[in-house]
Amino acid sequence: MAADPEFGPWLAQASILVIDDEPGMRNFLMRTLGPRCKRLDEAADTEEASRLLDRNHYDVVILDNIMPGKNGVDWLAEQRAIGFFSTAILMTAYADLETAIQALRAGAVDFVLKPFRSNQLLNAVARCLDQMRLQRENTVLRYELKSTSDHVLLRDKLIGGSKAISDVREALARVAPLPTTVLLTGRSGTGKEVAARSLHTLSDRAEKPFVPVNCAAIPPDMIETELFGHLKGAFTGAEAAREGLFLHAQNGTLFLDEIGELPLATQSKLLRVLEDRRIRPVGSEREIPVDLRFVFATNAELEKQVEAGRFRADLFFRINVMQIHLPPLKDRDGDIQELADLFMRKLSQQLGMPPVPLGAAARAALAAYDWPGNVRELRNLVERSLILGRFPDDFGGGPVAVAAAGAESLADVERRHILAVLKSLGGDRDAAARQLGISRKTIDRKCTAWNA
Repeated sequence: MAADPEFGPWLAQASILVIDDEPGMRNFLMRTLGPRCKRLDEAADTEEASRLLDRNHYDVVILDNIMPGKNGVDWLAEQRAIGFFSTAILMTAYADLETAIQALRAGAVDFVLKPFRSNQLLNAVARCLDQMRLQRENTVLRYELKSTSDHVLLRDKLIGGSKAISDVREALARVAPLPTTVLLTGRSGTGKEVAARSLHTLSDRAEKPFVPVNCAAIPPDMIETELFGHLKGAFTGAEAAREGLFLHAQNGTLFLDEIGELPLATQSKLLRVLEDRRIRPVGSEREIPVDLRFVFATNAELEKQVEAGRFRADLFFRINVMQIHLPPLKDRDGDIQELADLFMRKLSQQLGMPPVPLGAAARAALAAYDWPGNVRELRNLVERSLILGRFPDDFGGGPVAVAAAGAESLADVERRHILAVLKSLGGDRDAAARQLGISRKTIDRKCTAWNA
């Protein structure tokens, strides 16, 4: 269904429930909204509406205030208390202040006064959808800022002509049109988020949200509320109801990175979501249906975590339907030069600095290095070169030195480079991990091995 230019791009994708005891009003609403939205259901009373909410998720609920048995405001307040996250529009013939205050407290976000024209209703729905989309996009953007910056330059493309990366592109293209859950594996910095975005772009959900979540970046005691959402008063500090990331990704793709870091208790709840496609926000009595594509990623060996009891075996088997491995940069013959040129071109524009020429010695050095931080480390090296105005000669005694000497092992190069970065940062391992594009755990492990 094409977007209606008069009422915004989201109406055609919306799922709407209308509740009114008058058949004539329901018929008018169905004729007005039906041709313009993706899904439209009707209920003649609040009991029927409650049953529909138990089975389906709606973006907008439009309800009459005066109905037999229970008025719309009271019903809305009850629904908010047991788990209701849809946007609500109240239809009323009485525009008194007390009704308005009660409706706002119950969670209505807009009013339409009877009698009204179709355009008034459509404008109210469009406003609600715009507000909902803006709130969700702001939340997703906050998570984008916490995630890696690789995708900002690479966007939805896996760059490179090597066979290793071509095989990955082919696998992504084959699985993208299917609803199959995908598990992306590979070392830190190999481009798992870029692959996930590519999968989303190639799928039939490309126009819907892509929500990236780094499970390792969210404190364990907050991960459940971040993913599932919560009701007002569900716990100390929950001053308002809040949608979780599952609902932000509704109809789109949810990318859970570092899935091995998910606490065991949350793993159990995630397994239920994968099996039932329903979520229960914290403090809610109602389960909410979700329709989304799951993509998972890890740089850990989940089989070993299962053996150690740190990851649920049933969850592992559930997410390991289609596994795609992202190769380390050192195994992508020829791609290093192409990526270095891309990063140099894009970052020079971004930073407003002239590109740094990569001569024969520098290119030989790039090809000889082991790249423990993979694509992310290469990007960081190019950015550092732009800031310095030259390719760094003291790359840990690294690539340039290797190109000149030709005798040092790659393990020696890696050791010298990591230790040099640590020294330049005053021993700050967290900062060094960020600059190198590897995890803090990797640095700790290597320093222990080196007695450094």
